[in-house]
Amino acid sequence: MKKLILAIICALTIISCAEKKKETAEKIKGSLAQSLGKINELSVVMDNELWKGAIGDTVRKYFGAEVPGLPQEEPLFSMRQLPIEAFTGLAQRRRTFLIVEQGKKSSFTTTKNKFATPQLGFVIRGLDATDIARLIQENAATIISKYKQVETREKQYRIKKSVEYIPQLKEKMGITLKIPSAYRVAKEEDKFFWLRKDITNGDMNLMIYELPSGTIVKDSNAVANIVKIRDSVGSLKIPTTSGKFITEKDYAPYQYETILDNKFAFETKGTWEIKDRYMAGPFVNYVIDDRINNRQLVVEGFVLAPSVRKRNHMFELEAIIKTIKFE
Repeated sequence: MKKLILAIICALTIISCAEKKKETAEKIKGSLAQSLGKINELSVVMDNELWKGAIGDTVRKYFGAEVPGLPQEEPLFSMRQLPIEAFTGLAQRRRTFLIVEQGKKSSFTTTKNKFATPQLGFVIRGLDATDIARLIQENAATIISKYKQVETREKQYRIKKSVEYIPQLKEKMGITLKIPSAYRVAKEEDKFFWLRKDITNGDMNLMIYELPSGTIVKDSNAVANIVKIRDSVGSLKIPTTSGKFITEKDYAPYQYETILDNKFAFETKGTWEIKDRYMAGPFVNYVIDDRINNRQLVVEGFVLAPSVRKRNHMFELEAIIKTIKFE
């Protein structure tokens, strides 16, 4: 009898331990669930009636705003709306989400990695439509910036899965970049590199070269000087069957200031064209102050893809450039 009781106790202990291990494994598995979603795809969780009305219009105004520097209109995010009750299961594993609803008090909260990782969500609750619209307007810039950071890191994570190491960049330019293996060196000179990736009906490009320190300074002529230099370099270094590779003259580029690898940089976005030909596309140009090496380094991405949406192509180029490290 004692042996039987001992055997039962041992069996129960084993079962209990197994259950605990199972619960722990499920908890760990749940906490590490990989988030889902395409790059720049945003889940908007709100009632259908709100989405169809003024609140939906406000969300679309900010999060569906036009991406600057593209030749055709494309939104910042591709939005997928679903009602609150549908935000369950796989829907909760979307990498970025925005919850908007009416409540008894106003609130704006952030949630990170709640249902999956990496994941970033924002919850906006307002007393009425006017209150909700105010909260969206006040916080849209911050939300968009945070979403873009998450999306950039996700894109860089995907790039790391198949990186092409180009030792010449370190040897000749003193930098490293995490570049997908689909890119190839199209032209290599002492202080100039042109990298290309073939895509359907076109190509994606990176151009890297040096300028003397102080060539571009913070003043009212900064954009004009950047355009002048990129037109000169592009016309000389990028071969075309006819015409010259220059900045489109009809639209002024957008300019911002940013930091890359702890160094100040001018960020310029606009449209390039082949002079006297019906061929154009977007570009993003970074002029980085590398004071240690007494120079400014220019890294530019541009896309040729007629009749194709280019937002995600340009986002990839920006994500690559933002991996830059000065050695």
